[in-house]
Amino acid sequence: MIKSAIPISYGDNYKGFRIVGTIEEYLNIYNAELKKGRFVNKSMEVVLGANVAKQLNLNIGDTFLSSHGLVENNIDVHEDELTVVGILKPTQKVIDRLIITNLESIWDVHHHGHQVEEHHHHHGSHDDKEITSLLITFKSKRALLSLPRKNNESTNMQAALPIYELNKLYDYTSIDFETINWIAYLILIISCLTIFTSLYKMVKERAFDLAILRTYGASNFQLIQMVLYEGLFIAFVAFLLGVTFIKIGFYFVINSVKTNYQQNILQQLPFTDFLEIASIIFTMVIVSVLLAIYPIIKMNISTILSNEK
Repeated sequence: MIKSAIPISYGDNYKGFRIVGTIEEYLNIYNAELKKGRFVNKSMEVVLGANVAKQLNLNIGDTFLSSHGLVENNIDVHEDELTVVGILKPTQKVIDRLIITNLESIWDVHHHGHQVEEHHHHHGSHDDKEITSLLITFKSKRALLSLPRKNNESTNMQAALPIYELNKLYDYTSIDFETINWIAYLILIISCLTIFTSLYKMVKERAFDLAILRTYGASNFQLIQMVLYEGLFIAFVAFLLGVTFIKIGFYFVINSVKTNYQQNILQQLPFTDFLEIASIIFTMVIVSVLLAIYPIIKMNISTILSNEK
């Protein structure tokens, strides 16, 4: 039923970054590649995710001591030094924030410390080779449905399907992303209405100037261009301001919320989303400009000029 299984042991951290004991295939899940150095060969060697290396300023050959638990502490520090042998390229995935080692390192760190003093009455603590979890890929959908249930009922292990657990989590968080999205689109529509009204007002107020330009031989198209450029310019400046504002806002939010875990949750805005938003705004601006321009095309030059005081 099982296509592949990747063992994982965790329970330690260094400065809030988790240390994960696993096998080399773990890197393939994230398509992670080495930027420099090599993968772990023996116990007590580690490979660093891109963010870890950058934030802690660590390089190949550096050594450090891990501490027990998932949060940085000075109480339960292991005395075995871990040595950096490789650094991974950035992937924008969780592995960027992990310290990868082999399973033996995790076992050795947790047992060999006690090994010495307890040797006479408690030997064999070295055989306690446990893993925290297994990442399993199934061969078929059917296996995916039957195995986890069987496993939960008849063993002391617990199967967790990430997608199912995430859905549960989303159900618990009260305001969902849909709502936020709709609010954003509403704001977008309101902004476009504002652009439309301001352009429309501008056309109305400058009707006289525009009419004069017409008498000097400016074509309808040239007048439309004038208004269009003005509208696009407003929108472009607003867009740039908005993006800058969001980036700066995110930066401060992220820095104030940098917890022990140093999880930088809000990734850079993906470029595709960015383009999508930009094109929606662009379309709406064009539409509002065209609507605002309508009076120009329909304008009766002689009436406007004669009505002007």
